[in-house]
Amino acid sequence: MKENNIILKKSFDFSLRIIKLYKFLRSKKEFIISNQLLGSGTSIGANIEEAVGGVSKKDFLNKITIAYKEARETSYWIKLLGASGYLDAIQSQSILMDCEELLRILGKIQISSKTDNP
Repeated sequence: MKENNIILKKSFDFSLRIIKLYKFLRSKKEFIISNQLLGSGTSIGANIEEAVGGVSKKDFLNKITIAYKEARETSYWIKLLGASGYLDAIQSQSILMDCEELLRILGKIQISSKTDNP
């Protein structure tokens, strides 16, 4: 992993948290939302990794946009898990804060990529 790339590190660490949360939810017999969460939550980092290896600025921006959308979906699942009682307030707030940080960073990358000269 490229250690100087903050978004790569943060998204990788977030994916690890999502995997641990997935295992926890499965132990509570929650199968549907946990699968959705695992898919969207780990897809963030995968798309960022693809963006870094993009062949063009357009390809980079497309993958970053997909990562942003996956982060929004992940945020939704985390909020739903908190509201439904599968996660307590501390659990949901902690991982939601990490997700929102990724959203802020990805949003800024999108804006700066769109305003950069081609």
